[in-house]
Amino acid sequence: MSDDPIAALILRCAAQDRVAFRTLYRDSSAKLMGVLLRILKERAAAEDVLQEVYTRVWLRAGRYDPTKGRGMTWLIAIARNLAIDRLRSRMETLDDDGLDAVPDHAPRAETRLVAMGEARRIVDCFATLEPDRAEAVRGAYLEGLSYLDLAARHAVPLNTMRTWLRRSLLKLKECLDP
Repeated sequence: MSDDPIAALILRCAAQDRVAFRTLYRDSSAKLMGVLLRILKERAAAEDVLQEVYTRVWLRAGRYDPTKGRGMTWLIAIARNLAIDRLRSRMETLDDDGLDAVPDHAPRAETRLVAMGEARRIVDCFATLEPDRAEAVRGAYLEGLSYLDLAARHAVPLNTMRTWLRRSLLKLKECLDP
């Protein structure tokens, strides 16, 4: 623990050591404020939550277990959880009028129709491949399987699997190009 001065300060705060609490605040508040600003995006809200963080630390420092993690990690977890709680409470207070101000990032209808058409083309092009080749391409590019894993799954040599994938991708490209 000697390599974790924040942990030592938290443990001293558990014993109601006010000097340790001031030192803890001095040594960690800038980092926690940065975390809160990234999450909340508003300085006033981040300052409010920062105050809540240190209130929690003072009241619950006895719950900190240095064997389960570093002191700063514990503080960041408290800050992050309180910030997320703040964001959730904001969303719950939005009424129907407030929802009009929230931008809708969902794709528009014509964009969805184009995407559906492209998806249909891809499915049709996959149908032109032999079933084991199509399954190998799906395994490699959708499941993230390695060539070695795919070769074992399909009981073929590694170089054969590489050839299958290369030829299948060329065939798909040919099919998809207008």
